[in-house]
Amino acid sequence: MNVGAPNGRSVSWPAAEAPGPAPERWLGEVRIFAETLPDEEGRGLLPDGEWEPAEALLDADGRPVAHVWREAGGSVFLPFSPDAALVNLWSEAYQAGARSAGAKRLALKAYYRARPLLPRALQIALRRRFARIQAKTAFPRWPVETAAHDLYDLVLGLLAEVAGEAVPWLGPWPAPYRWALVLTHDVELQEGCENVALLRDIELAHGLRSAWNFVPRRYDTPDETVRDLNERGFEVGVHGLYHDGRDLESRELLLERLPAMHEAARRWGATGFRSPATHRGWDLMPLLGFEHDSSYLDTDPFEPQGGGSCTWWPFPIGELVELPITLLMDHTLFVILRRDESVWTEKTRFLRDRGGMALLITHPDYMLERERLDVYDRFLATFAGDDTMWGALPREVASWWRRRAESTIERESDGRWRVEGPAAGEARVELFPPS
Repeated sequence: MNVGAPNGRSVSWPAAEAPGPAPERWLGEVRIFAETLPDEEGRGLLPDGEWEPAEALLDADGRPVAHVWREAGGSVFLPFSPDAALVNLWSEAYQAGARSAGAKRLALKAYYRARPLLPRALQIALRRRFARIQAKTAFPRWPVETAAHDLYDLVLGLLAEVAGEAVPWLGPWPAPYRWALVLTHDVELQEGCENVALLRDIELAHGLRSAWNFVPRRYDTPDETVRDLNERGFEVGVHGLYHDGRDLESRELLLERLPAMHEAARRWGATGFRSPATHRGWDLMPLLGFEHDSSYLDTDPFEPQGGGSCTWWPFPIGELVELPITLLMDHTLFVILRRDESVWTEKTRFLRDRGGMALLITHPDYMLERERLDVYDRFLATFAGDDTMWGALPREVASWWRRRAESTIERESDGRWRVEGPAAGEARVELFPPS
């Protein structure tokens, strides 16, 4: 890969490989999970010129394993692919080399098979004990992991360096918005389905809308409930088939269940999916056949399938637009960790200040108490009046992200930048480093 500047300088790197287990490397303060070329191999790929090894890439023990190469004229060669490093974060491929990964998957499967037989109090006690272990996870960090955004800044910084000026990029949200708040609900039980109005009316009072994900074959979802939500401008999505934790257990089982899930999607007018318990698999997600999904996390060690994509922006998985969950789930917050809404508020302020997406899941099944409804009301009241906030539905974010991805930035003869493509007229050109 070679990205050239008008002055003849460039930043280049080796071709990306498919996501997979990759060693942990450090370039300064930036954590990188990607295969790196030793200096003797990197030297053989360098273009003509006078090149010298510069900044060292270190392994997890602080030992140099490769170098960034710099050319006398100002060009730069990276001994790893930033594209591969980014996908390894999004896909959670960094977990593949962990010794405990296989044991965790087996424990997760066993837990979900046994869960229907366990008393509710025992389920919660087990989750709390598991949460204490998960909280010790070193990577991704919680409540915020910046690895993907550190990588973005690294590459944009190098491009600006070789160009000798600030470089343009498309802002993450349509003008005039600077950040996004996306509200979603997973309806797990009949009781939640019967109490949609409790959360719906709080959102309407703040001028907001949300997405409601229903389970087609676990309980009855009345047509009038779906129709009411659609007519009021809300979104309806599919939340697995039975909520048994098995939809993404294998390719074969997923393909067996998809026709029934697609039939429910057609009946409800749904374009989005979320896997129960946020079960996910990078190779399986493109098979879903939905326009967007929200089963990945940015960082969350407390979920049964912990980990995270390390980003607070949407990203592609094949043709699917993935919207990572960036705020702790209500059940985890209130029941497992026994914390209050300040966890949501502090993280949302962080995301707001960095142009991120605050995407929240709440469950009407767990939000029936007046105290929790008041917590939700206070949280929404904190941000509802912010005119820099895009209160968007998942389908709106996914549609925007597609338009953004299909657009380009061109330079006018007077040096100004313009957007070409489907996002023209709504996209905002930003500069790095910002002025």
